[in-house]
Amino acid sequence: MKEFYITDDGIRLHAKLEMPDGKDKYPLVIIVHGFTGNMEEPHITETARIAVEAGYAALRVEMYGHGQSDGRFRDHTLYKWISNMLAVVEYARNLDFVTDLFLCGHSQGGLLVMLIAGMCPNKFRAVIPLSPAWMIPEIARKGEILGTAIDPVNIPDEFVQNGENVLSGNYIRVAQTLHVEDEIERYKGPVLIVHGDEDEAVPYEYGVKAAELYSNAKLVTIKGDTHCFDNHLDEMTAAVQEFLLDFVN
Repeated sequence: MKEFYITDDGIRLHAKLEMPDGKDKYPLVIIVHGFTGNMEEPHITETARIAVEAGYAALRVEMYGHGQSDGRFRDHTLYKWISNMLAVVEYARNLDFVTDLFLCGHSQGGLLVMLIAGMCPNKFRAVIPLSPAWMIPEIARKGEILGTAIDPVNIPDEFVQNGENVLSGNYIRVAQTLHVEDEIERYKGPVLIVHGDEDEAVPYEYGVKAAELYSNAKLVTIKGDTHCFDNHLDEMTAAVQEFLLDFVN
């Protein structure tokens, strides 16, 4: 495993790269965590592990304000994450062993990969949103952010989300400008959405709706599971691995 930093306009993004044995060239999966998350969460590390087992390189990256990357959590926005991911994609595209790029993200990371895939639809062989929180821009426009009510017009300079996470009002201002449906429409490649039907953070209905909106999507429902696949992690990773194997067999 190689541990290093990818730089985005002076911001260092903590990364770990794992590669399979026995080949000179192989596809690569970029894997990103969600809101308040990091690359060492079980649903992230296990996704990387099964990707390597399937013959892929796995690049885990922590976004602005998360894990060991630069920036304060308070100041992160989706604009900053988009810029970060574009830098990560450029880094990955320049690796001499990479044959194809795949994107995988959990929760807010799932929203991120949905946005990036639409922005750069010709760069990715397939996209894998896990429990994708793509409703964030929609609810921000209505006056809510992940369970916390805010005034969508008179946005405070700072607020506390869920009683513990301090965020700048810029998080809301940025989220309100994004329209995920536009990026869903732009991406025509294969999409795998994996979602637990007892997700306590992102309603399962959003996974269903996203699968309906994409032109080439498959939804795998993990029955009785949570946002982070705490109950049936093996079922989530099996679904992802089966999907990835279709591209190498």
